[in-house]
Amino acid sequence: MAKTQKVLIVGAGTMGQQIGYQCAACGLDVTLYDTSEEALEKALITMKKFGKLMVAGARVTQEADDGVMARVRTTTDLTEAGKDADIVSESVPEDPKLKAKVFSALNEICPAHTLFTTNTSTLLPSMIAEATGRPDRFAALHFHVVLTTNIVDIMPHPGTSKETLEAIREFVFQIDQYPIELKKEQNGYVFNTMLSQLFDSALTLASREVASVEDIDRAWMGIMKTMMGPFGIMDSIGLETIWKITDYWAQTSEKSQPQRNADFVKRYVDEGNLGIKTKKGFYSYPNPAFFSPEFMKGIK
Repeated sequence: MAKTQKVLIVGAGTMGQQIGYQCAACGLDVTLYDTSEEALEKALITMKKFGKLMVAGARVTQEADDGVMARVRTTTDLTEAGKDADIVSESVPEDPKLKAKVFSALNEICPAHTLFTTNTSTLLPSMIAEATGRPDRFAALHFHVVLTTNIVDIMPHPGTSKETLEAIREFVFQIDQYPIELKKEQNGYVFNTMLSQLFDSALTLASREVASVEDIDRAWMGIMKTMMGPFGIMDSIGLETIWKITDYWAQTSEKSQPQRNADFVKRYVDEGNLGIKTKKGFYSYPNPAFFSPEFMKGIK
């Protein structure tokens, strides 16, 4: 496969924006697709702001940032979006039926050489591989918060070809990221497998009223010496995403606690408090309580 030049990002949400920005900053042509014109307009505004943070954090050079927006085009037309893509990065909601539907449509649109990747946080690529129409050219390629890390996960399913894995690996290096390649399928990859256990434990403690959200975070921050605790991290990810993931796995469990955890998060979602992006979640932003030195007062 020739070197990747044209990237299609499906889904203009938080992760789609970050992935698209990183690709454009590394000189690739990016098409950002979403069903909503409003979502695309907001995405471009957010990407510009994101660029300033990337430059301030020395994640990209000012010169690279200056060229980003000229390399990004947006569209609500899936046929137009996929007609010349070299690789697809999908970041639609965590619903296997929806993801399968999107890839099935793209299979009829994209060139034969186009590689399909999903940025799913918790699903397995084998769950939708056949629906893509090109299972040998499909794998999970999962990004974390691009602003703070360059780690990405590559998770093949049993039918992913070696050539596809090699091409995805080259693409990852091309956009200045570092691949963590899984040898077999695993819900949550490597880091998210560990992180999900942290979230589950924190939500269980809070939903059972064992301790307050703040004290649960204080316990983690004070002992692990981190800048934020599990609830602060969940706010940064987005509580709608946290709820969808938690609720999805609650439906597959015979135990009651997973559903209690999902319901706990759903209360915030129903109130429109989705975390940092709405300026309120478990904490209020832009100056959450855990940023204050007083938050950890008495904990050395």
